[in-house]
Amino acid sequence: MTMTLKPPTESVVDRFLRYVRVDTQSAEDQKTVPSTDKQWTLARMLVEELTQLGASNVRIDGHCMVYASIPGNLAGGRPVPTLGLIAHVDTSPAVTGTNVKPVIHENYQGGDITLPGDPSQVITVAQHPVLKTLIGDDIITTDGTTLLGSDDKSGVATIMTLVDVLRQNPDIQHGPLAVAFTADEEVGIGIDKFDVEGFGAKHAYTVDGGELGEISDETWSARVATVTFHGKSAHPGTAKGVMVNAVYPMADFLTRMPRDMLPETTEDRVGFVHPYIGSADVETSTIKVLLRDFDLSGLEAKETLIRETAASSAARFPGARVTVDVKENYKNMKEVLKHHPQLTENAFEAARRAGLEPFNKPIRGGTDGAKLTFRGLPCPNLFTGGHEFHSKLEFNSRKGLEKTTEMLVELVKIFAESGE
Repeated sequence: MTMTLKPPTESVVDRFLRYVRVDTQSAEDQKTVPSTDKQWTLARMLVEELTQLGASNVRIDGHCMVYASIPGNLAGGRPVPTLGLIAHVDTSPAVTGTNVKPVIHENYQGGDITLPGDPSQVITVAQHPVLKTLIGDDIITTDGTTLLGSDDKSGVATIMTLVDVLRQNPDIQHGPLAVAFTADEEVGIGIDKFDVEGFGAKHAYTVDGGELGEISDETWSARVATVTFHGKSAHPGTAKGVMVNAVYPMADFLTRMPRDMLPETTEDRVGFVHPYIGSADVETSTIKVLLRDFDLSGLEAKETLIRETAASSAARFPGARVTVDVKENYKNMKEVLKHHPQLTENAFEAARRAGLEPFNKPIRGGTDGAKLTFRGLPCPNLFTGGHEFHSKLEFNSRKGLEKTTEMLVELVKIFAESGE
């Protein structure tokens, strides 16, 4: 933060370290929001802390969504539309979030970082060249046995620190703010329960991005295909001519995924298909496949590919059947945000005022903001300084957290100045 500001009552780094120690991992294929009870722990902490920081209308609903308001303080009560800031409390189901032990590598001087809890986990400069830009910074990692939770406790911590900074510095002019912390972002179901009308913002930002300066107003268009192969079980001792083993067509299907269309071989604006979870059984074998593309035509082509490949694999094994169920996750928010260019422009200016070089980068993923944008709340995504989300190599840094907070302070000032 700039020297003219009174510091927050708790530094953004200390706040972040507290939050990541709280296990908030969400779970796939649950019918309730939140998908895990442990998300309530951090959500209730945030309610208590927001109240202590003087926020108004602090509340938590039955779906573990936390909402609060920060009244504006503009001279003469000059009307400015409410600006929203959103982050999510849950962490990815991909890697455990139990017993997170954050490690601070102070005054990093270069080289690979070996994580102390599991020396096989190494953050290498070769694979993470951004480390070259972090010389002298304090890098925050996990110990190598869990994910860190920077996605998105970095966003939670920086928004909460913004609220703290504004309270400590009443001379900072800002319009009314709405803040929210959501559940089940990682499994894509929580935001469907979000109360857009009650939130009360005209426009908002999710603080859920990566590298410092990265501002995104474009996401994938995303679908998920559930491919189920049906066979016929029989006792293996008397199975001849009777058993139809559904494991085989599923295995055939997986081996026929185009190598150049997988996430591990694609980058930038190239879409992918990603078989990521399933179960194998003689009677019924199921695999879920993520379909991602920035263009709708490309997404349609990938759905066609999955359907045709599944049918072909089933046909190779007499008696086997296949069903394919495709559901939409979210659409590319650029379709809406292109009509609200000032949101991206204001974010760029806030980053510049924080001493950063902003850049626009499409998200090879999704955010709560993608769905909110199509529900009438335009919502680009802002950086948090984090890297390697959803892995044991996840890391952020002191500069990452502090500069993100500084950018948020500048952002609320810009909206007050512009009146938009």
